[in-house]
Amino acid sequence: MKKRIVITGMGTLNALANNVPDFARALQQGSCGIGMINLFDTTGFRSQTGGQIKNFIARDHIPRNFSIKRMSRADMLSFAATLEALRDAGFYPPPEELKAEIGLAIGGGAGGLLEAEEFYENFLKKNGRGTKFSTLSSLFCASSADRIASAFGFAGPKSTFMTACSAGATAIGYARDLIANGQASIMLAGGVEPMCRLTYAAFNALKSVDPETCRPFDKNRSGLSLGEAAAIMVMEEMEIALNRGAKIYGEILGYGITCDSFHMTAPDEQASGAVRSMQAALKDSGLSIDEIDYINAHGTATPVNDVTETKAIREVFGRRAYLIPVSSTKSMHAHTLGASGSLEGIVSVLALRHGFIPPTINYQNSDPLCDLDYVTTGARKANLRAVLSNSFAFGGNNTTLIFGRYSERGASHE
Repeated sequence: MKKRIVITGMGTLNALANNVPDFARALQQGSCGIGMINLFDTTGFRSQTGGQIKNFIARDHIPRNFSIKRMSRADMLSFAATLEALRDAGFYPPPEELKAEIGLAIGGGAGGLLEAEEFYENFLKKNGRGTKFSTLSSLFCASSADRIASAFGFAGPKSTFMTACSAGATAIGYARDLIANGQASIMLAGGVEPMCRLTYAAFNALKSVDPETCRPFDKNRSGLSLGEAAAIMVMEEMEIALNRGAKIYGEILGYGITCDSFHMTAPDEQASGAVRSMQAALKDSGLSIDEIDYINAHGTATPVNDVTETKAIREVFGRRAYLIPVSSTKSMHAHTLGASGSLEGIVSVLALRHGFIPPTINYQNSDPLCDLDYVTTGARKANLRAVLSNSFAFGGNNTTLIFGRYSERGASHE
């Protein structure tokens, strides 16, 4: 019998909110977290806006018994989200007897690049005099998982994924497999992505950013808005969660992973990888196309991606594609790259738990090539059974997750 893997805790910091309850309210209100960036100088770039986390002070989230001396912004954000998720799940402080059974799977990308940029700037100004190379100890993306595991003494499986914009989603799927295969009892899974100059400059160079705010699926869309976030889930086997009286947000029912093998930055316009990713997730979950009630789209607001994803949804769901509400919450919290799949995983679980479909904001003009029900006039009340969430990344790295509403009676989608 297939193990049921449930979500018992969540934590996030993003452009909309610095905790899960505030994030849920912002999604329901259709708020926009995209605004001017002040984390670094954006003068000379095509855009000056993005989804920057607001008012982040590490010590507001991380107790003083944890050292943050050599943590990067990515480390601190992921640590703060982990603490919220652990508290939410009733695992803080983590019981000593469980530490060997708790693992981590974290997706990301930039890691400590923001700090590396600041290091290099100071290095040039001082001609290398008095430079402290120890500040580069958190440069690598894997540092965030390392910091969390070391601070708490977690000795279960630990992995970092760098599959660009699908990394956070892939981490969740991988964590599900580890629990299902008995290699971990509890997994912390998610992603983190900080804003930094190099990433911002690269997307501006590609001319794939909107100078104002992104407008997914809008006829006049002109690109994405870059953002930052940390999003962590606590996942465990259902029977264990029930035995300890845990609050259960929902289930992860299945996931699919594919590769386009097409282009480094552009999606396959035939949508083959996206189609196979959704089909693989459906097969893994055991659900039919009639049991998906909402699609959280990758929805980057770039001209090619939105058309390609729409085409893929039509191919997978046929006529039913026009009956399934679709939205891109990147219009609210921006595109958080390595964290986006896990952040939108939390969006999907909140939608299931609170019975609503978050809107695609900033939408004004319909595109005949994007002809689905995109939910553009505010959040919509809905009794959701299962949510499909897409994450399609550079390099053709595709991951689709399916989450289900928790039910004590049999499978969650009944």
